[in-house]
Amino acid sequence: MNASALKHLLFSLTVCLLAFGADAQSASRRRMTPVENQSTMTQSVNEARGDSTRIKEARMARSTHFHDEQGRTVYVDTVTGEQWIDSATLVPVVKMKYPLWEAASVSVDIWDPLMRAFGQKYGLFGAAVELSLHNRYKPVFELGLGMADNTPSGNNYTYKSPMSMFFRLGANYNFLYNSSPDYQFYGGLRYGFSSFTYSIENITVNAPYWDETARFDIPSQRSTVGWFELVFGLRVKLWGPLSAGWSFKYHTILHESKNPSGKPWYIPGFGARNAAVTGAFSFSYTFSLEKLNKPVAKEVITSNEQPSAVTSPSEEAVVE
Repeated sequence: MNASALKHLLFSLTVCLLAFGADAQSASRRRMTPVENQSTMTQSVNEARGDSTRIKEARMARSTHFHDEQGRTVYVDTVTGEQWIDSATLVPVVKMKYPLWEAASVSVDIWDPLMRAFGQKYGLFGAAVELSLHNRYKPVFELGLGMADNTPSGNNYTYKSPMSMFFRLGANYNFLYNSSPDYQFYGGLRYGFSSFTYSIENITVNAPYWDETARFDIPSQRSTVGWFELVFGLRVKLWGPLSAGWSFKYHTILHESKNPSGKPWYIPGFGARNAAVTGAFSFSYTFSLEKLNKPVAKEVITSNEQPSAVTSPSEEAVVE
């Protein structure tokens, strides 16, 4: 065998080996491909048999539904005939820790008397009655007396208003309603109203050209004013039924009677006209109203919990 024939033989053997290797690799890949059978086709179903999400989807797909008298969506399983309520349509019921008739409070506002002790020339006295419902909702009625005898800084007159009554009506919302009533943080709204008289005296008008000063008075005038208040406050227990509270108010005039002599500088219950923000400091005495609450049957208490399904069917498997 010459060299040329030997080279030809080696080349042929190399080609046969490469072809055999490629065929073996292809066969190996074919053997690794999974075979579809009954077991593999149901494997994903079996693995998800306890999946509550898939169970619910399969159950809803074969169910019809209607709305009951309470507005809840009730599904009817067309296979088993069982009824169940969609929990997504249930409105969670806020649990109240305290009874409806929780307490009543009487408060005395000493803010104006305290300010008058430091030289303020207006304001007088205020008191309030508050009813506590579930320690959450607190209707409030306020009344008081106001007066003024003041020469506003930078002005050329003296404003006088005799003692007049004012009223405020509104409600507070206690943000800590499920906490101890000894500590309260609340927000509230008020509507205030006062009808009063006033006069403006010693009005001084200078005439530089004539080098003269004129003085005159505007006698008794009457005005009726209504205003809105936004209130935020704190109240803490001092001892027994006695507590102290601080509050800050933003108020604005809603309506007032027209007066040809101008608008009043002071409004009883509102304060100085140009003061949009004011405060209050009060002492309160609280009375318990627990005796007004009727005993509630156990069945009624249970019914106040989140409504349950009409029936409680057992767990189902996904239907293949």
